[in-house]
Amino acid sequence: MGPMEMAPRQSWWQTARSWVENGTIRKPRGIGLALGGGFARGIAHVGVLRALEKNKIPISAVSGVSSGAIVAAAIASGATSDDIEKIALSMRFRDVARWTLNIMGLAGSDRMIPFLARLLKADRFEDMQIPLAIVATDLITGKPVSFHGSGDVILPIRASCAYPGLFSPIRHQGCLLVDGFVAMEVPAEPLLQLGVERVISINIPCHDCLEDYGNMFSVVNRCFQVMSRRCEHHWRRYSRVVITPPVTNMAWDSFANAKKMIQCGEEAAMAAMPAIKKWLPTLEAVPDRKKDSLPAMLSPARDLSSST
Repeated sequence: MGPMEMAPRQSWWQTARSWVENGTIRKPRGIGLALGGGFARGIAHVGVLRALEKNKIPISAVSGVSSGAIVAAAIASGATSDDIEKIALSMRFRDVARWTLNIMGLAGSDRMIPFLARLLKADRFEDMQIPLAIVATDLITGKPVSFHGSGDVILPIRASCAYPGLFSPIRHQGCLLVDGFVAMEVPAEPLLQLGVERVISINIPCHDCLEDYGNMFSVVNRCFQVMSRRCEHHWRRYSRVVITPPVTNMAWDSFANAKKMIQCGEEAAMAAMPAIKKWLPTLEAVPDRKKDSLPAMLSPARDLSSST
């Protein structure tokens, strides 16, 4: 198959059953890291990663939506916090977007392709060092779409970052894909479906714009803010630890504040470290699952991966 091609669709239940039958899932994979969206504020994820590295916390799988999908893919491909920070400090909006005339969005994401080529150490799911899941939203069904297992990584990331109104949606296999944040603010659930036992969720709060509605982006952002507060109970129920970097005072495109956001992420993660370290002695002794068992199946996302 070509880099943008994927095998025929199958339900998540079929995929999970095949993984159990062929032995891919034998026991929980320890700690998973779920990265939420936030556009430029997603740079705070780098600080969280740095704190985990400093404390030698083993991450067995990672998932992401929107800007979190970019960082998640970088982590899974083998990039360190230093690797990602070097690019984040020089990153600007023009690196990932190109203003264009399109009735479905103000910008195209084709510039994200060379940007991701510089950032990622691998560009296919099967070549990642740890399992990776990327979540987008299908506008047609209104449901989350999970990409994982095998196949190209670039298209799912572009789809997961397609913020409605700003970026044009991505058409793929009969779906019209937009920002994963729309259907799943923080992708904790896909990690449980991959067999991870404990999930650390990184929540990037929306910019506080309660009194500023001077442009279209502030209006859309406020809508997302309201929506996320109504739906956050869903992903929180699947999370053992939630880390929320204090970046609400920073704008959606505040790339110039990258160093400050990384610091915020690291400090927030360090505050959660005592709770995370309590898990470490028990992770080695998790018993094997029986062959006829399945990983946690909780309101499964629609699966467009080529995993079989």
